[in-house]
Amino acid sequence: MKIKILGSGCPNCNRLEKNSIEALKELGKSVEVEHIRDYGEIMSYGVMRTPALVINEKVVIAGRVAKKDEIKDLLK
Repeated sequence: MKIKILGSGCPNCNRLEKNSIEALKELGKSVEVEHIRDYGEIMSYGVMRTPALVINEKVVIAGRVAKKDEIKDLLK
């Protein structure tokens, strides 16, 4: 499983990263979360608004901070 956070490093992007890491820990999954800050790479995913959550190369959330429980549901 690959998890990526797309965003410049703004507070919302960092909050999505934190929520994702917490969700993974609660599910007992040891997966590295990569934070992509390069705008060219972010655009390659077709994301126009950040933050965005990518699971296994598929954008599942964009333009908002997902809550930990929502992320857990997506990871199951």
